[in-house]
Amino acid sequence: MKKHHTKAANEVANNRKARHDYNILDTYEAGISLTGTEIKSVRASKINIKDGFVQSRNGELWLENVNISIYNQGNQFNHDPLRNRKLLMHKKEIRKISASVQEKGITIVPLKVYLKNGFAKVLIGVAEGKKQYDKRETIKKRDQERDLRRIVKNVR
Repeated sequence: MKKHHTKAANEVANNRKARHDYNILDTYEAGISLTGTEIKSVRASKINIKDGFVQSRNGELWLENVNISIYNQGNQFNHDPLRNRKLLMHKKEIRKISASVQEKGITIVPLKVYLKNGFAKVLIGVAEGKKQYDKRETIKKRDQERDLRRIVKNVR
């Protein structure tokens, strides 16, 4: 069940580094279990998913190492910025993702966080790490495509 989110207006955080460092094999949409001050910080785009990853524990998926800044107007009930947050998904999807992580070199990374119908959602990618030469190959291919587009544009 692949769902892609294209509307950039609701996007709160994007992990561009993930697509550079990993080959994304599959993507899934998941809800995030947040506290009151966390959702307010997310709505204000005070979230950093660059170093985040997803861990599978006891049949649940957990979003770890994602920094949601402390809410400025919060009081003593404010949250811990680096708290592990449970991802909300169907059990069937969780089992499928957990099974793929058992393979060597497969990891789960958050690609983007966005708001959908007032709820915070995270697009997670089942990914495989790129080697250094793969990264260079990707950059080379991107540059070639850019040059080709430039040539075609100048010909017209």
